[in-house]
Amino acid sequence: MKQQTNSLFLVRPSNFVFNTETAHSNAFQQVIHESPKAIYQKVDAEFTGFVQTLEAAGVDVHVFEDTKDPVKPDAVFPNNWISCHEDGTLVLYPMCATNRQLERNPDFSAYIKKHFEVKRVLDLSVYEKENRFLEGTGSIIFDHKSKKAYACISPRTDQALFISTCELLGYQPISFHANDSDGKAIYHTNVMLCIAEHFAAICLESISNEEERMHVIESLTESGHQIIEISFAQMYHFAGNMLALESNDGRPLLALSQSAFTSLTNDQKDKIE
Repeated sequence: MKQQTNSLFLVRPSNFVFNTETAHSNAFQQVIHESPKAIYQKVDAEFTGFVQTLEAAGVDVHVFEDTKDPVKPDAVFPNNWISCHEDGTLVLYPMCATNRQLERNPDFSAYIKKHFEVKRVLDLSVYEKENRFLEGTGSIIFDHKSKKAYACISPRTDQALFISTCELLGYQPISFHANDSDGKAIYHTNVMLCIAEHFAAICLESISNEEERMHVIESLTESGHQIIEISFAQMYHFAGNMLALESNDGRPLLALSQSAFTSLTNDQKDKIE
């Protein structure tokens, strides 16, 4: 089973604004003092450039257009409400914020079912009624080759639901607690951990519990990953938000922001390459 993919589903946002519903649990979110129109123009241009870069690198990109109504500030992050798996499983996840629950688009799911082999659908969205949340590959970092899954517990990542989901998918669950430099729970695992084919970039200092930290280190090492430790400062530059991909001809690729790339040291870049 491959860790990386050569197909991506992206959603071009119709709105990109500060989400007041998620701000209480997302310390990374910042208010931008520009007009909504100016912000959207920048986001749209960056989105178009991102798609072009991926396609030029040999990645299949499927773009969906967000609907303008109702307003969904975080529609650009569909990985939080849906994940597709190599065995034909499609998972729909329970979202914490009400305006994020609106992102679940049946047309999106229908497209996947039409163009890819979907053998089963796990709809976990019903847990929203119990105020139990698990936000896709934001909450869960899958190590597909070793069939392990990692999650830092937070208001958006229910531990019991994470464990039961891993059982349904056939993955070994590894949960822990991670805090930012201010001691606040990190809302999503994918801001502090990235697992690629041969390495794992992780902000180890965010895991203050020594036993949990050692368990994560041992598990990643046991699975054959070289650990690349990133600092809090690098985490805030989204160095944990890297995504392992591959081209259609099998070349390994890594998608990351310019901010993340600039924050990495030469030694870290050498280990990644």
